[in-house]
Amino acid sequence: MKKPALILLFFSILILSGVLAFTLANGKEADENSASFSLSEEFKTNWFDGKAELTSYKLKKARYGEIHEGSAVLVFVTEPFLSEQQVKYEGIATDEKPENILKLIFHQKFYTGVYPYSILTSVFTPLNPFDPSYKVSTSSQEWCGHTFIQLNNRNNNFDVTSLSYFQRESDRKYSIAKVITEDDIWAKIRISPYDLPTGKIKIIPGTSISRLNHFDLKAEDAIASLENNGSESTYKIEYSDMDRSLAIQFENQSPYKILGWEENVVDFGKKLTTSAKINKSIELDYWSKNSTADSTYRSMLGL
Repeated sequence: MKKPALILLFFSILILSGVLAFTLANGKEADENSASFSLSEEFKTNWFDGKAELTSYKLKKARYGEIHEGSAVLVFVTEPFLSEQQVKYEGIATDEKPENILKLIFHQKFYTGVYPYSILTSVFTPLNPFDPSYKVSTSSQEWCGHTFIQLNNRNNNFDVTSLSYFQRESDRKYSIAKVITEDDIWAKIRISPYDLPTGKIKIIPGTSISRLNHFDLKAEDAIASLENNGSESTYKIEYSDMDRSLAIQFENQSPYKILGWEENVVDFGKKLTTSAKINKSIELDYWSKNSTADSTYRSMLGL
């Protein structure tokens, strides 16, 4: 082998060794952080009381180059989950031991002209800020049709199932690298916000934004920051290769209630800001409140 080729081979091995060492070191650090984390007593008191937290927000949504008024609701609740089967545990006999997770239901509703949009995201997050969610899914409905996307945390990847009525998307399945997802962030704020990653990170964009803008998900480069503003804090994600950022405001004290968010996007060629501000919040075992008389709770939420 000629000398230049040997030199090139040497440096290639050196670079690959450095990348491998960096990956193993970061993986080891993440595992150590995950293993050493324990839930605070405040979290246990707030979230193991048999009720969910329901919070409504006044939403201003960027779509079709304009801002449309609407509403959003965040529902947080702990529940038993089967991580291998990736379903809620309902007491049916199984060899798998259920574990408690924090579930998020994120519902957005707004009108564009004559027809409505309804976007619902569900996220099933382990009670550890260093572990990615077990499962994320989003469905989007409007009068043209609907789309669906789901991420399943399996082995070293997220398995993605994407279903759509659009010809250029159709129905697809693919796998992506398993890193933190944007949809994880909401629940992780409620668990332990000051353990969120900062600086240069790899992150998978939100499933709802991928459906509205019709792009495949993958790990993206971003800069994350956490800023303290007195009684509130803001966690911000600025994507490096997407003209988009997301900033989530939350209370500094447990249970770290989410106060609102801002999402800067380019929508149909215009730079616009989706925003949401907290409206009303209640704690309720809402799954048992399904009679017509229980509609009063909607008024309590300002819906």
